[in-house]
Amino acid sequence: MNKKVVLIILALVLVIIISIVVVMANNSTITAIEENLTTENNNENIEGKVQDKEVEEINIKIGSEILKMKLEQNEATKSLVEKLKQGDITVNTSEYGSFEQVGDLGFSLPKNDKQIKTKVGDVMLYQGNQISIFYGSNLWSYTKLGEIMNKTESELKNILGSSNAVLVLSIN
Repeated sequence: MNKKVVLIILALVLVIIISIVVVMANNSTITAIEENLTTENNNENIEGKVQDKEVEEINIKIGSEILKMKLEQNEATKSLVEKLKQGDITVNTSEYGSFEQVGDLGFSLPKNDKQIKTKVGDVMLYQGNQISIFYGSNLWSYTKLGEIMNKTESELKNILGSSNAVLVLSIN
């Protein structure tokens, strides 16, 4: 064989080997990129599910007592939860009528007032910007936010007292 032909064949073999190495390296890079994207998408889906998980109850701390409030599912509670995601909310309340503690939230929530006869443990939105916790009964126009779970009238009266109370609302 001619020297030129041998050199051409060697050059072609070298080009083929280099091409194979480049293709394999690219495939490895593409596979790594695909795996990374799949992992990122799965993480985003998991985080999205956690973030989108509907909050069903919140804590109301009064002194050393922590009450669990089961939320109604309405626009007012959705807005309240969004506010709570930014941080705890402190509300100074006053006793009113020997059946409730009422305090200004410091902001307004969407209201959908209905004539309601409250019961022990009801938590209501009053006038769009006040929260009321009932340890008695009243008939008025409110938007229901939720209810305190597992507390009797006397337990709530003892916790809320007959004067002022400071509520700290937080997400569980």
